[in-house]
Amino acid sequence: MQTKFQSRPVIGVTLDSEDAGGYADFPWYALRQNYMSSLAGLGAVPLALPHHAELADEYLALCDGIVVTGGAFDVPPELFNETQNSDQVRLKPGRTEFEKAIVKGAMQRNMPLLGICGGQQLLAVLTGGTLHQHIPDALPDALEHSTTVDTENAGGKKRARHPVEIVEGTLLSRSVDRDHYEVNSSHHQAVKTVGPGSIVNAYAPDGVIEGIECEGYDFCLGVQWHPEYLQHQQDTQLLNAFVVAASRYQQAMRSAGKAMTEVMTDVIARTGNEKA
Repeated sequence: MQTKFQSRPVIGVTLDSEDAGGYADFPWYALRQNYMSSLAGLGAVPLALPHHAELADEYLALCDGIVVTGGAFDVPPELFNETQNSDQVRLKPGRTEFEKAIVKGAMQRNMPLLGICGGQQLLAVLTGGTLHQHIPDALPDALEHSTTVDTENAGGKKRARHPVEIVEGTLLSRSVDRDHYEVNSSHHQAVKTVGPGSIVNAYAPDGVIEGIECEGYDFCLGVQWHPEYLQHQQDTQLLNAFVVAASRYQQAMRSAGKAMTEVMTDVIARTGNEKA
């Protein structure tokens, strides 16, 4: 399902990063192709965003929407006023600093924002929420939410799966046509609490929070699963709703720019007439 747009909206997509070794002798970026192909297939132009926090404003000027991707790393516990209490926590400070700048900048602009897996967790923390640092430790009776420790590099292993319940009346519920369906699951952390202005939009059967969204924004939403795999119709619907929101943002910015140009042209013309 590809929506027709006057001009394709540009979606900035955050990259993962790894230290030297393996693919290259220098630090390198990586991302699964389906993050990009799923967006392109829905009529967007995906744009990879390297980790330069000082360039966040310049990146955002190029974009109509932002996707904060997942990865085999975690949000630093100090960001939600805790000390690290699990040896399963893996940090990537450079990536986190960049994604903090991109998320805050997108929200300041009311630019459509979609957080996926770790991106949802970062959105929760930056809006005043907290996380369970390791689900098996915090919630020993929880469902299996991850089949591996290194969830993003599962080496062909079958991912965990479980149902989710979508909360009625939320942006997520308006974006998909079912209130209950099965999703992939690849996370060892989860949102524990949400901050002011944020609400939960999806739960797993064990009560684990599977999605959040921020009120007062056109589209500011995060889900714990990976819709970019397009495993269900609802995954496509969710991504399409995000791309449509990015197109609305694009058109609104163009209209504002056109109006400003017309005002400036009128001012210049009147000034010239007065001088004449």
